[in-house]
Amino acid sequence: MSFGLNKFLKIILPKGLFYRSLIIVAAPIIILQLIITVVFFDSIWIKANKGMTRSLVAELKTLIDIYDNYQSEADFFTDIYKNNFNFVINEKNEELPEIVGERKFSPMDRSLRRELKSTFGNGNYWFSTTKYKDVVELRIKSKNQTIQVLFPREKIATSSVRLFILWITLPSFFLIFIAIIFLKNQTRPIVNLAKAAERFGKGHYINEFRPSGASEIRKASYEFDRMVKRINRHLNQRSEMLSGISHDLRTPLTRLKLQLEMLNQKEISEKMSKDIDEMEKMLNDYLQFAKTQVQENSVAINFNNFFEEIVKNINNKNLHFTKGEEIILVARKNALIRCFDNFIQNGLSYGKNVYISTNKTLNRLIVLIEDDGPGIPRDEYKNVFKPFYRLDKSRSLNTSGVGLGLSISEDIINSHGGNVQLSESKYKGLQVKISLPF
Repeated sequence: MSFGLNKFLKIILPKGLFYRSLIIVAAPIIILQLIITVVFFDSIWIKANKGMTRSLVAELKTLIDIYDNYQSEADFFTDIYKNNFNFVINEKNEELPEIVGERKFSPMDRSLRRELKSTFGNGNYWFSTTKYKDVVELRIKSKNQTIQVLFPREKIATSSVRLFILWITLPSFFLIFIAIIFLKNQTRPIVNLAKAAERFGKGHYINEFRPSGASEIRKASYEFDRMVKRINRHLNQRSEMLSGISHDLRTPLTRLKLQLEMLNQKEISEKMSKDIDEMEKMLNDYLQFAKTQVQENSVAINFNNFFEEIVKNINNKNLHFTKGEEIILVARKNALIRCFDNFIQNGLSYGKNVYISTNKTLNRLIVLIEDDGPGIPRDEYKNVFKPFYRLDKSRSLNTSGVGLGLSISEDIINSHGGNVQLSESKYKGLQVKISLPF
């Protein structure tokens, strides 16, 4: 029972911190005002209304008794009522109206009906509080005739009710309005921190982030900013180190090549040249991996134009792109070009045709790259993304490199907050499914 109630509350209650905080502030104010209003109407307004109505009906009872028992004195008392009580009294030689004039859900009408019924009996009276704006019309049947009485509405209704409701509601709205302003200012730093964390998780570089808000939020923001700077410093150091090592090794490799050219033993020279070529490929892959860590500004990318540009640059008739819905994504363009180029070139190397298609979900971009090659065994799907991993059977993805291509591509996708999944394509080859958040 408790679990079901908690689940129901989680569904109906807002998810955002601002709206939850607003409920925490506004709910007690609204509940308090409702309690005060109910207590006022029950203990003050209704009781005061009942006392005023009872006093009025007693006066009318006195007037009707005079008409019934002292007909000769009726005119004298009628003038007194008109002058002292502000009544308008008329004698009617007609039956009571058949149309009911009272309102069923009005406390004023209900109180007047109770008192009239208990005093004059059912069917001996008729009244209307809506026929005139500020006057109540009442008709009472006496022994000889029907007496029409018109009296001011304030005799049975207190005039302070509307003023009370006004003073109850206006301060409540004013306090809630002030609470909204303050809560907005308090939750804005949390929203900014969440947006910065989201951008950093997608691979965007956070250049300047100013901590603001309450001391706890400032501390969290300050620690986040320090963490971002440490991670960026670590990535820069790693890329600089790899780039430096790779660049420095090129010089001795070039000297070795020149020396091999001068050897008379051609067979040994060719074998050593192959080893040096493989080392150069390794260095090139190192440099490419280092480039993925270089800071690059994010830009808005139209993915239809993006893939058309890639297809044009590759210039292969076996590469097919199906244009989909127009999708705009803010990302590092050069890094994504390097990533998709790795997947596409891999498909063209081991398959005849490569097919690219895009799709859009609620908040993610889905890119499918499929080929009709030999594919990869299912148990090798995770291994192929490991650095320097080579497949010995079936489809060798790394014969032209040292096994960093797919690792680099996965690193680029992960740095944008996305993921890569491998599966069998409908062309019996490999399907690469890339998911990127908006």
